Amino acid sequence: MYPTDLTDSQYEVIKEFVDNNRKRKYSMKVIVNGVLYLCRTGAQWRLLPKEFPGWQLVYYYFNKWLKTGVWEKIQSHLRKLIRKKQGREECPSMAIIDSQSVKNSEWGIPDKGFDGNKRIKGRKRHILVDTLGILLGIIVTEANVHDSIAAKVLLKKMKGKLPYLKKILADAGYMGDELVRQARKWLHCIFEVVKRSDERGFKVIPKRWIVERSIAWFNWYRRLNRDYEANMVTSENWVFIASIDMLIRKI
Repeated sequence: MYPTDLTDSQYEVIKEFVDNNRKRKYSMKVIVNGVLYLCRTGAQWRLLPKEFPGWQLVYYYFNKWLKTGVWEKIQSHLRKLIRKKQGREECPSMAIIDSQSVKNSEWGIPDKGFDGNKRIKGRKRHILVDTLGILLGIIVTEANVHDSIAAKVLLKKMKGKLPYLKKILADAGYMGDELVRQARKWLHCIFEVVKRSDERGFKVIPKRWIVERSIAWFNWYRRLNRDYEANMVTSENWVFIASIDMLIRKI
């Protein structure tokens, strides 16, 4: 048993999303455990330990659940459970947006760019989190895509998913009236840019530190330290899987 493995009680929380109780050689719990192991350790598919089923089978289900949106559904389900456990409403009223540029792996991966600000060649993750730091949504783009442009796509993607959202906080990289209009159009909420103080020295920006902490949490997962994926949808789903791993330990 590995530290990344789910307990029986943890698996019961997500069983309805991955298991139709059909008789199989391997349980779906072992398949999920294999994916969580890869996410935490960053191992290659072919180096999946022999305690798990063959890597081809684990990859088959990983890809199947990716295409059918299962990983995102599980993460959303766990997020609502954790929020209720914390005495909050299932849907947040406030969210924070930010981005993280990450390098690609060494071999040739398409759809990448150069972030001149961070001096990183690769891709950029644009994430939306609630005030607990829990992931609400994500898109992955080339690293040279400006935050304000990617934010428009992310806001549209979140349409209908956050019915009680009232405000989104962002840093100065998201300046512009267009985002204010997009937030009102797609999410019916206020988009507010929180600027840094002109005073010298380090200052904690109210609420903005929450999303930065979430980005730091994702860095615990070696699969996310670099972008190894051939397409951006796969990259997005690994972030959902990392979030699943964090949330399910809190159930």
